[in-house]
Parts: sequence; structure tokens; C-alpha cells
Amino acid sequence: MADFDLIVIGGGTGNNVAAAGADAGLETALVEPGALGGTCLNRGCNPSKMLIQAANAATNVREADRFHVDATLNGIDHRAVVDEMDDTLSGLAETKEAGFREKANLTLFDESTEFVGDRTLALGGDEVTAERIVVATGSTPIIPPIDGLDDIDYLTSQDALYLREPPESLVILGGGYIAVELGYAFEALGTAVTMVEMMDSLIPREDGDVATAFTEIAADRHDVYTGHRVMAVEKQGEGHAVHAETEAGDELTVEGSEVLVALGRRPNSDELGLDRAGIDTDDRGFIETNEYLEATADGVFAQGDVADNAMFKHSGDYETRFTIRNAVHGERAAVDLSAMPHTIFTEPQIAGVGATEDQLEDDVSYSVGRAAFADSAMGRAKKLEDGFVKVLAGDDGEILGTHILGVEASTLIHEAVVAMRHDLTVGDVADTIHSHPTLSRAVEAAFRDVADV
Repeated sequence: MADFDLIVIGGGTGNNVAAAGADAGLETALVEPGALGGTCLNRGCNPSKMLIQAANAATNVREADRFHVDATLNGIDHRAVVDEMDDTLSGLAETKEAGFREKANLTLFDESTEFVGDRTLALGGDEVTAERIVVATGSTPIIPPIDGLDDIDYLTSQDALYLREPPESLVILGGGYIAVELGYAFEALGTAVTMVEMMDSLIPREDGDVATAFTEIAADRHDVYTGHRVMAVEKQGEGHAVHAETEAGDELTVEGSEVLVALGRRPNSDELGLDRAGIDTDDRGFIETNEYLEATADGVFAQGDVADNAMFKHSGDYETRFTIRNAVHGERAAVDLSAMPHTIFTEPQIAGVGATEDQLEDDVSYSVGRAAFADSAMGRAKKLEDGFVKVLAGDDGEILGTHILGVEASTLIHEAVVAMRHDLTVGDVADTIHSHPTLSRAVEAAFRDVADV
């Protein structure tokens, strides 16, 4: 007989699975060595967006004169911003933990664990078994083998978010979504930022038009060096020197008081002993799952960043609903991860869903619709100079992708998400009445452009 009906490894999105298991009367264990809430609450989405809101407030004051408002930015209490953020989020994590410790049918283990056999874990000094195990251990920043990096006190995103004093200057290695969000935030809060990215643009996974336009915007704020691979890092005086070079061999050296490594994230799977339980991973370490979120070992499920699906909090939340149905209630419900949106909270914001032009096959015939925010009534009211909506449509009217650069992009994208999830066409969106004068009129205009109406 197993020690537990259900064991959940990971207290991020996994804590909801554990709670559902306990509520269903299953003898449940939740294993989390850190604060409950996972990366999003403690080290990612929540703290970064709170820091970005402070950056947005500072940016609005600096730009107030565009609206003939005389405003002066007299200072930013960075320590107060971070202290408030830390107090708020740590309080939420502590409240969550207290609730779980009092919950019936649930045992909380604040330690690490690993598989020692089939559905068997080393836990609490013993070997513990379960009928079903859910792995939801998340991800962690990638630290590549760059010469000299281990010899300096570099920052990761978690370190940077909780700095009580902002650095005078910051060199960011990487140009993905974490890099550009933190680059914007720190620049707006008073730090001189330099970004070094090996691809030809920042946010290179975005649609090419979005990536190109945003790189130009970022280059007006920061020193941006694209097409440069970081080769070495070294201590130099009170700061650090970062050495990079292009494919052609042109060398570059930039300096900063701090170095932030923002070169992507990897799954937290390497210390779980997965091979001892017959759990397969791909060549990047992601646990392989089927449409029911089952791993290759019977009775084992995986969800969130550690699984081979999208690495977004909202996708993890969506997967959680199906893990609960399948692992807790014994159903066979298949996930549908199509039309998965993503957002980047820079200024301006970036959002997308579906394919980019580069991802469309050469033999796919498609049309492109565009609309600039500046051409909308609300865009003129907000004095928007940058920003656009871009729609990719198949010959049959299928929405292949939608990409937005601009104010409120993170909200506006959901119209396209709903349309794609429910197989609506570009004509269906184009024919929908949009309230005036909202930025949604730019979305309507882009769909009307590609629908040719």
C-alpha cells in the first residue's frame, strides 16, 4: 500500500493540484523547499511587474510635458519600491503556506526530493511511495559556460528584482523577454543599461516586424549591441568588463557596475533522479508528456515549465486544470495548447499569438493586415508615435497569427486569442463592432485590412 495517494513536487502551479487532491479526500503530499507560489509569485511575474509599474510611473512623469503638464521627477525611492514588493509577496507566500499546513489530508514537506524508484521518492529521511506523482518543479535561469563568469558576482533575474539599491550601470547578457523587461525597468528607474544579444535583433522569437521595431525603440534608450556573442567577462576596477564579438570577428568591450545574465531558462529536472523512475526527458531536459500530461512512467504527470510545453504561467495554470482532472479525478482529458498567447511588459508592450511570418512554411499562402495605433482616435489622444497591430491570414480567412506592439498590447491580444480558439475567421473579427474611441479600433482596422473590407 502506498504512503500517499498523491504527491506533488513543486509549490508553484503544483500547489493548486495538491489542494484539489486534498479537497477530493486523497492523502496528499506537497513537496517544496522554497516559498510557496513558485517562480511567478516570488521570483518572476509578480515582482517584475511591480517593479515595472514603478518604472511606468517614472516614465509618465518624465513625459508629462508632451501633454503640456508641468511635472518634475524629484527622485525614486528604489529601496521603498522593493521593500513594499517584498513585503507584499512574501506575505502572500507565508499565508499560502500557513493555509496548507492546516489543510486536511495534506502534508507539506519543505525540502528537496528525488526519485529512487518507480513512484518512489526520498522524502523526510525515508523512501515514500504514491499512487500518483505530479512533477511541477518549474525552471531556473540558464548560466552558460562563459569565460570568467564564475569569477564575478553576476546577477540573475531574481537577484536583480530584489536589489535594494539600483546599480549605476548594468550590462545585460541577452535580449529575450526577461532581458528587455528588466532593461526597460532599470533604465526608467535611473540605471544606465547596455544590452548584448547574439541575434540580429532583440526579442528574436517575435515576429520580424515587431522585433525590428522594438529593437529601434530600445536602442533609443540603451546601448544595444545585437549580432554580438559574449565571449568573456572579467572584473575591472569597481565594475566589470564584458567582451563580445561578431561572427566576422569584430570585437567589442562594454563595461558596467553590474552584469545581469538573462539568457533564457532551463527546466528543473536534472536533480530529480528521473531516470531511476523511467521518466524520459528530451535533449534539453524537459519531461516528455502526452496530451493528458502523463510522463513516460505510469502514474506520473508533469506540468508547467519542467514539461515539454509552453513556458508561461498562464499555460501552467491551464495545464493545472487538466492535471487535476486526470491525476486527481482519474479522467482522460486532453489539453489543447493551441492559440497560446504571450506578452512582454516593456514600454511599449508586446503581445502575440499564433505563427510569425518566419514560422509560416514557404508553400503557405497568406495575407498581411496592418494598422498603426497613431491612426486611431485613441492613438492620437495618447500621442502615440510607435505601435501597430499585424494580422496574418490564410486564403480561407483562417487567422494564422496576430502580433501587437503598443500600449495595452497585453490586453488587446485576447480578442485574437478568443477568435483563434473558436475558429473564427478574419472576417468575423472585422465585422464585429468595436467601441470607439478605443485602441481596439486598431485591432479592428488590422483585421479589416487583411479581410479587405
